[in-house]
Amino acid sequence: MPSWSTKDLLVVLALAVTVSSLLNGVKCQQTSDLDNPAVLSVLTQLVYSQVSNVTSFLSHEISNRSSFCVEDLNADWNNAFNFSSDLGFLTSCIQTTKGDIKQRICNEAEIKFYSKSLLDRSNGINYLKPNKNCNLTSWVSGCEPGWACSAPSTEQAEFQNSQDMPSRTTDCEPCCEGFFCPHGITCMIPCPLGSYCPLAKLNNTTGVCEPYRYQLPPMRPNHTCGGANIWADVDSSSETFCPAGWYCPTTTKRIPCSSGHYCRMGSISQTRCFKLTSCKSKAETQNMGVYGIMLIAALSTLLLIIYSCSDQVLSTRERRMAKSREAAARSVRKTSNARQRWKTAKDVAKKSASGLQAQLSRTFSRKKDVADPEKVKMLGQATDIELLSHSHPITPNIAPSSSAVQKEKAKESIDPMQMMHEIENGDNLHLETKTRDKSVQGKASKEKQPETHSQIFKYAYAQLEKEKAQQQENKNLTFSGVVNMATKGEPRKRLLMEISFKDLTLILKVQNKLILRCVTGKIKPGRITAVMGPSGAGKTTFLSAVAGKAFGCKMTGSVIINGKTESIHSYKKIIGFVPQDDIVHGNLTVEENLWFSAQCRLSADLPKADKVLVVERVIEFLGLQSVRNSLVGTVEKRGISGGQRKRVNVGLEMVMEPSLLLLDEPTSGLDSASCQLLLRALRREALQGVNICMVVHQPSYALFNMFDDLILLAKGGLTVYHGPVKKVEEYFLGLGICIPERINPPDYFIDILEGLVEPGGSSGVSYKDLPVRWMLHNGYPVPLDMQKNAAKFGNLTPNPANETDPNGSEHDDRSFAGELLHDVRHVVELEGEKILFNFLKSQDLSNRKTPGIFKQYKYFLIRIVKQRLRESKIQAIDYLILLLAGACLGALSRGNDQKFGGVGYIYTVICLFYVKLRP
Repeated sequence: MPSWSTKDLLVVLALAVTVSSLLNGVKCQQTSDLDNPAVLSVLTQLVYSQVSNVTSFLSHEISNRSSFCVEDLNADWNNAFNFSSDLGFLTSCIQTTKGDIKQRICNEAEIKFYSKSLLDRSNGINYLKPNKNCNLTSWVSGCEPGWACSAPSTEQAEFQNSQDMPSRTTDCEPCCEGFFCPHGITCMIPCPLGSYCPLAKLNNTTGVCEPYRYQLPPMRPNHTCGGANIWADVDSSSETFCPAGWYCPTTTKRIPCSSGHYCRMGSISQTRCFKLTSCKSKAETQNMGVYGIMLIAALSTLLLIIYSCSDQVLSTRERRMAKSREAAARSVRKTSNARQRWKTAKDVAKKSASGLQAQLSRTFSRKKDVADPEKVKMLGQATDIELLSHSHPITPNIAPSSSAVQKEKAKESIDPMQMMHEIENGDNLHLETKTRDKSVQGKASKEKQPETHSQIFKYAYAQLEKEKAQQQENKNLTFSGVVNMATKGEPRKRLLMEISFKDLTLILKVQNKLILRCVTGKIKPGRITAVMGPSGAGKTTFLSAVAGKAFGCKMTGSVIINGKTESIHSYKKIIGFVPQDDIVHGNLTVEENLWFSAQCRLSADLPKADKVLVVERVIEFLGLQSVRNSLVGTVEKRGISGGQRKRVNVGLEMVMEPSLLLLDEPTSGLDSASCQLLLRALRREALQGVNICMVVHQPSYALFNMFDDLILLAKGGLTVYHGPVKKVEEYFLGLGICIPERINPPDYFIDILEGLVEPGGSSGVSYKDLPVRWMLHNGYPVPLDMQKNAAKFGNLTPNPANETDPNGSEHDDRSFAGELLHDVRHVVELEGEKILFNFLKSQDLSNRKTPGIFKQYKYFLIRIVKQRLRESKIQAIDYLILLLAGACLGALSRGNDQKFGGVGYIYTVICLFYVKLRP
């Protein structure tokens, strides 16, 4: 241990007594005690420990009241009240107050009172509520802003006392530097780091204590400006913070920023500027113009690259896909040609073998040798087998034993035929030699699903070739061939839907007008039904009613599906509807439109190869091979022709493999060849069991004969004829209406229903009587308002269900307000019906599970990316304009800590609004 002299012990004892007396509130009578650096240093550390406890309590109090904006309490406290780096302001205050600092610093009770008043007040006043020291009966100088008082020596002010305020009414003096003294309280609170709390100076001109905003109290000539009176956020007073361009290491020092550094408001140290930036002396922010120029140059280069090369991304991918598709098509065609040559050679071999066998039978018909027939049979088999490219030669020698001959016959007669059937069926894409081992054949039958683009296209085109070959064979089938095809037929993939409707009537709600009336009949699967009639006959309304999309209408009657009264919405996943207007995306190619529809609407568990097959089949049947990679086109950008667009619209519904396909005037605007091509494609769909119903507007006679059934509607939605196309002329001939020669029957029927042509012959039937004649012909009840016209044709069966005024005359007496209210209610009901149709879930009877919402969202994203890439030039120009405008406006508006760049945001909104207004 070190040896202490008597003198050292006396010094230490004196120092301890001095510090103890100071902390106990005994004011030094001689300032020489505070001139001792050792005493002052120890006293400063002890006072700081007390101040830390007080500020820690203040931090917790603020955190409890404003926890929503306090993330890390300890970090926030260190940033605000950790004065350990420089305690000069405490030392200065100790010397100024002559060691009486403890009696002047607020305790926990006063801090709690101040923080509560600060957080609770809603007005902008800068004084606190009345308290023990500052009230109506006691108002000392320490109650004024920037001043503080001391507690009497007889009362000790304990820092940790959170219940009682001490009486501080004696020895009032200005607040120390680094502290602030609010208006209405007589103690001092340390200013947080980043603030600047010097002593105030009186401005004789304005009478304000600067840099603060309080004035001297009246009638007190000896009162002077004190210290700080407030510490708050930047919106209340910017003077309490260290100004921008300066940094304040303590709350009493303010140092200007040096060159190469910048200081934001409230900085406690200067921050070095980045490279390539310029920062002058007293810089508030760093000048990052160089980085802005570099960023603008980089973004401009990127936009120019997108503008120039965006089309190459999709075009390159399309070329690669086209190469794979063409290679697969060539391979399949080569295989198909080889298979055709093989079948031709086999037929020739069979004919030659049968001719040789017949010649030998005639030559040796008189001989009784048993071995000769066996020899002839073996010779015939050998001749047939030798023509096979992959078989082994067989000699026509007669075996020594009959059992050996039978085994050899069975062996040689089974294997070649199996090979023939395998090659004819085209189970594999290549002509390969099949081994006779059954285990190997079993392995070959279990083929993997195609995965690569080449494998998928080969699979799709191979299936298409098989379908074409099957269609060619079906044209010349014999009765036995039909029976064989029926017995080995594959199971149907699509659900058959027969739609029956009885007394189907639709009333337009907004006008209470009949637009479809008393329509009865059925449309059958596997048949194509044409709906014809003049304008206003309700053809589109009829399709909408069958599809369950007759919005804004009141429907009566019944629609029966497969003999059951079920909602048509239960089958919406397998119902296709082609409207009159184009619904294709103009900035996608033909194949992309079809593929997107197939992905979203085909069964989710269907392999990708089969989906590709469906799309390729539709493209093949609709004759869209030459434009499959062409953009459909928009108003601004030319694409495919109008007829091809119509076929693409139909293809969007065909790729989902519907069971019921409804088309609204798909042949309008098409020439005769395009119409027949479309009808042939629909005929192939009908052969798969699809129920097809389409509105047709005056077809040619050749096109008219391609339909199976006809629904002929008159004006007002009344049925004139519903039945087979082949019997329509016979029916009208029975009414005495004869079609003139060299006149197209559909055109003649429409002209009659329009009232342009009087029915020929001696029928005496008006076009208004044709609906009544059809009702009487089928025994349907006649509505009451039509019985007058029907009285001359026979007995009537009244129909009291249709009593509604067909012209809606009952609503003519409505007032303007009533009619407006009725229209508004109709619009609301119409939107409600659409929402229910799109979002209301009904029982699913379609037996098809389509992709979920997340998969469909993925498909939509892929489609949007393709669309944006094709529109990248326009978007690049827009973003380039935005970039240049942002650069110019950013140079005009400089953001600071008070405005947070608000002006720049306003300019950005104006610029975005301008871009949106561009055509």
